[in-house]
Amino acid sequence: MLLEVLGLIQAVMAAGIIVVGGIVEGYGYGLSLGTNWPYTRSMPRLARSGDPEVWHRILATLLGINSVIILVVHPGILEVTGFILIVITALLGMATLYVLAGKAPSFFQGLHDVLAYLTLLTYLLVFSDPRMGLLGLLLTRTPLHSFFLAIFMGGVVTGQRGFKKPIGHFVVPRTSSQWVWVVHGLAALLLIVTLGFYASEYTAAFFAALAQVGVGFLSYESVNASASKPGAVVPLHQLITILVAVSIFYAWSFRLPLLG
Repeated sequence: MLLEVLGLIQAVMAAGIIVVGGIVEGYGYGLSLGTNWPYTRSMPRLARSGDPEVWHRILATLLGINSVIILVVHPGILEVTGFILIVITALLGMATLYVLAGKAPSFFQGLHDVLAYLTLLTYLLVFSDPRMGLLGLLLTRTPLHSFFLAIFMGGVVTGQRGFKKPIGHFVVPRTSSQWVWVVHGLAALLLIVTLGFYASEYTAAFFAALAQVGVGFLSYESVNASASKPGAVVPLHQLITILVAVSIFYAWSFRLPLLG
């Protein structure tokens, strides 16, 4: 019982970190602490002022502490996997600061985002189905393959623009940011097609992904209108992505006339 409770707390915190990361991007706080990582002397003052980047790091610290507690309670393969994912994600957190500062390739942002969602799924397993294991989950939930491709490319989109550059409107892509955004869109389309094919098993995820397309275009327009502060649509984009991930994880489905 204790392990399940700790796993649920961990999953909620992992999801919270992702959403707070969206707030950081949406309101232009990405480099509010510079490229110093993980802590700076100004953090207590900035925390009191409500800087989401500070709270992003505080939550990440709590996530790490709780992962150690979980390891002590039950030092199994899944728990070790979660701990390792958190360590690697935290180290990549430093790399993402250099991505935003234009000193590292955007690939690191994409990889960081993939690991963040893998961490979320790992602790959902700790909470609800520890016997399956992360590899078993990835092998049995086919839509997760295209989901993680879309996540990776979404991170690369973020890294390319560095929280400060617009993608730009286009008919034919001309810049690297536009090409990356197109690939991200194709990955999202692949996810929708996959979820549509398995719609009777992943009905909730399918409709959440359809809604995400609309939010994705709103994000695109917001980034072009105000590249440094696109606003609340960015954390909303992350929130719906979490909903898609959780819906795939639990294979939430309901009957529809056309889906049988």
